[in-house]
Amino acid sequence: AMWGAFEWLRSVLLTGFPWLNIGYAQVDSPIAGWAPLLGVHDMAFLAAFVAAAAASLWQPSRTAGMGPRHALAAGVAVALAAAGWPLSRIDWSAPVGDPLNVRLVQGNIGQSQKFDPALLEQSLRRHLELTALPGAPGVPAPQLVILPETVVPIFQDQLDPRVWEVWRDLAGQRNTVIAMGVPLHDRVNGRERYTNSVIGFDGATPVEQLVRGNTAMRYDKRHLVPWGEYVPPGFHWFVEMLNIPLGDFDRGGERQTPFAVGGQHIAFNICYEDLFGPDLLPALQPGPNGEPGATILVNVSNLGWFGDSWALRQHLQIGRLRTIETARPMLTATNTGITAAIDAKGQVAAQLAPLQAGVLPVSVQGMTGLTPYARFGDKTALALIGLALIAAVGSARRPRRG
Repeated sequence: AMWGAFEWLRSVLLTGFPWLNIGYAQVDSPIAGWAPLLGVHDMAFLAAFVAAAAASLWQPSRTAGMGPRHALAAGVAVALAAAGWPLSRIDWSAPVGDPLNVRLVQGNIGQSQKFDPALLEQSLRRHLELTALPGAPGVPAPQLVILPETVVPIFQDQLDPRVWEVWRDLAGQRNTVIAMGVPLHDRVNGRERYTNSVIGFDGATPVEQLVRGNTAMRYDKRHLVPWGEYVPPGFHWFVEMLNIPLGDFDRGGERQTPFAVGGQHIAFNICYEDLFGPDLLPALQPGPNGEPGATILVNVSNLGWFGDSWALRQHLQIGRLRTIETARPMLTATNTGITAAIDAKGQVAAQLAPLQAGVLPVSVQGMTGLTPYARFGDKTALALIGLALIAAVGSARRPRRG
């Protein structure tokens, strides 16, 4: 129980750092069946309980071997783990609308080149060419093209409007919606705002909207990276003293309207936001005006910082667990990998090899319906962990009979 509690604390303290939660290691085990009910933190609790119960079967000789309490604990652990099998067969969501034809773009721009002003035109041209590629025979034309985080590595109003016109015209020629990651600079109520965002546009979108960054389809990153995207409160003096050129972005709202494309409703998240399961849940709920919740999740990232390390595989594994928790498919469009399509059961339907430029055509079926985890988030897991801790304290204080 303490293990599960500390995994949760690690995900929230100091804005959270939930990489390597042991719950993610269970994505291909029976314990994953509990994810739609309890989420990753109770999966960590169950994994630790199973391991502890197994370890308790091997006792020092002075305890005269295994006792009934150890056998009971091991039996309960096996039963809980095995219960994940039937739970994993429950359909927590149902198909809605027609499948959406999507093209995922992986530009594979090296991190040493991505933010080099001299190479900006080369990078944009590569992504433009990948977006414009004709489809393979028998592959439907994409209704939506998704490009990674910070495809445009400068603010949108620093880009020549003629470049935006080329992108808008391409969307019109291909009769598609293009969604791309771009840092935005705009003004709201007289205040300058800077956000790490995703914008969506089609052939009818005015170029002026693209230049101003106020397109109808827009998502602003909510869970910012400390030091990388904002300076934590109380530390501005330190940054100013060292003259460190750190970004200080504004946060997006808790619930932002999903992009409506082809009858589906697509909720974006950026970079490591998909590590924070509760942050994805508001988009699944109906909006304040009754607009539908998200039927498809999309993560856009730039993992070029990590080369060809295990971070790429871990990020894909985390995305798989998010789909099981929410019973929603997820698409990942990344700069260097791993670009993939994951179905609502956590299975990878298709993916591109890392560190290679290319496109991935996929047809994704949107889903509707809320899992217990989507309704209650981490509350249920924390309640169960809390009850286990209370029971453990009570058991420790109970006098033992000789």
